[in-house]
Amino acid sequence: MIGQKKVCVVLPAYNAERTLERTLREIPKDIVDDIVLVDDCSTDDTANVARKHKIFTVRHNRNIGYGGNQKTCYQLALDRGADLVIMLHPDYQYSPKLILPMASLLGSEFFDVVLGSRILGVGALAGGMPLYKYVSNRVLTLIQNVLLSHKLSEYHTGYRGFTRQVLEDLPLARNSDDFVFDNEMLSQAIYRGFRIGEMSCPTSYFPEASSINFGRSVTYGLGVLKTMVAFRLACMGFDRGTVFEGLGRRRFGPAEHTGR
Repeated sequence: MIGQKKVCVVLPAYNAERTLERTLREIPKDIVDDIVLVDDCSTDDTANVARKHKIFTVRHNRNIGYGGNQKTCYQLALDRGADLVIMLHPDYQYSPKLILPMASLLGSEFFDVVLGSRILGVGALAGGMPLYKYVSNRVLTLIQNVLLSHKLSEYHTGYRGFTRQVLEDLPLARNSDDFVFDNEMLSQAIYRGFRIGEMSCPTSYFPEASSINFGRSVTYGLGVLKTMVAFRLACMGFDRGTVFEGLGRRRFGPAEHTGR
């Protein structure tokens, strides 16, 4: 636990058999109270590897996508009593050793969302991020900082932590089941006024690590831009039909960030 808050790590998994054991070995068990893995109908032995390690495991009977997998992960974490939830990819692209500082930042009650940024420091290119992904990350982040009236080093990391309040407050069910889910969720958190912190996170790109190809990256980028336009429209009162519909804007005071 962190500050008497239950810490849950969720693992949205797809064909992670070759990297899952390495990921699980490095999760700090003295900090983490619960681990949930959701297997999005993998074609390998991911679910059985997880069960062998006595991890609470749920397997989708069909592939519903990265965003849909996260929706299941977060609902299960809430159902199992989590106060702080860390989303970690089981492909070992992000180090589980950083769960402690991420959970501590959330437990401090200064932040509602914590991102592990690959851009802070020299982690991205040094870890093998393809140049085209690095450049597109920087360009999209610049556009997003302008349109969201916010300032983050990147919006595209897959290493994220949330308080229970965020997961209960945001209408995640209406978000995409595809990769743009991450940006819709983060944009909703900004729209809602939640406080977002970042920490430097080295990353590793290697053959076993999952990564979307160029075509999917283009689709993702267009989805991000669409979300940003919807954000600006919602700010002007035209939220109907967007992921921000009915999501009132507010600013939280310190007294409202005291956990459960």
